[in-house]
Amino acid sequence: MTSPLTAANFDLSLVDKSSPVLVTGATGYLAGVLCQRLLEAGFTVHAAVREPGNPKKTQFLDAVAANAPGTLVWYKADLLTDGAYADAMAGCAVVLHTASPFALTVADPQRDLVEPAQAGTRNVLTQASATPSVRRIVVTSSAAAIYGDNADLAHVPGHIVTEEQWNSTSSLHHQPYSYSKTLAERVAWELASQQHQWDLVTINPSFVIGPSLDPHAHSESLSIFRQYGDGSLKTGVPDWELGVVDVRDVAEAHLRAAFLPEAQGRYITSGHDASFQKIAEILRPNFGATFPIPARVLPKWLIWMVGPMMNEGMTRKSIALNLGHPFRADNSKSVRELGMRYRPLEASVVDFFQFLVDNDAFRRVKAKA
Repeated sequence: MTSPLTAANFDLSLVDKSSPVLVTGATGYLAGVLCQRLLEAGFTVHAAVREPGNPKKTQFLDAVAANAPGTLVWYKADLLTDGAYADAMAGCAVVLHTASPFALTVADPQRDLVEPAQAGTRNVLTQASATPSVRRIVVTSSAAAIYGDNADLAHVPGHIVTEEQWNSTSSLHHQPYSYSKTLAERVAWELASQQHQWDLVTINPSFVIGPSLDPHAHSESLSIFRQYGDGSLKTGVPDWELGVVDVRDVAEAHLRAAFLPEAQGRYITSGHDASFQKIAEILRPNFGATFPIPARVLPKWLIWMVGPMMNEGMTRKSIALNLGHPFRADNSKSVRELGMRYRPLEASVVDFFQFLVDNDAFRRVKAKA
């Protein structure tokens, strides 16, 4: 890492590019944008994925690399295989660990969420301690590791989410995804405390939206946003507040966390306090003439009655603890220490929906139906 790189003058052209950067889960939603930024800045990217020989997964990054000054090298690695990241990590000073399961509905939360999240984090960070070149690890955690439900904010200072807090209300049976992210991040900090070779920074984004490098990438964000245009939400949206952040801003936060020497600890990466209603209000004047954008908020009692039948990931407990409860997050640490400047919410929402339109996302949904 070169000086005088600071949050105020952060520029990837000032960063030493003599060593490669490892990105785990490189074909993922966030990771694809992150790899694109690195390649366009001239880095050598070691892209670790389960299926490096699958062109359906790799074609989008391959296309970026073909026209970028950086170099893309694929590696086969599985989160649950000990030592799988040894070759991909060799020679890397920076490791960006983005790979982790993200699903709101799974058959077995322990098997499908908790175990891979914990084991994967342990696997990557243990390998880092066995790789002398590694100096900085950035782990993609989540705001879900900080709080479980909006109702939790009633019990924290100022009723606002900060990096000082940890999710203590989620479990295998309630918000299991949030539970898995909490346990995985705790594993990361435990391993970091046991060594002095590398330092750890975690990025804790809220609900991530924005254009994806791969239009077919699996993401709960993509799935939820499609519902604004495919008619699933045409009768209305729940009164659910949440933090929202652009995927391009989350990628920027990772890069700053990776290369700014003073970056440390956890960073809430949330651009705006918003709601499902606010998103609809932005979409209607832009897309309402063509798509059935919802125009009203459904009453909580109705969501409580029919929500679990319409969406397996929505339980009556989650409805009770989130609908009608305000959400506020403090992103000032990321602004102050990383120099983050978040895109306007309107730009992120419109760009994301237009991305879905441009890639025939709604036509594909109708075809499958």
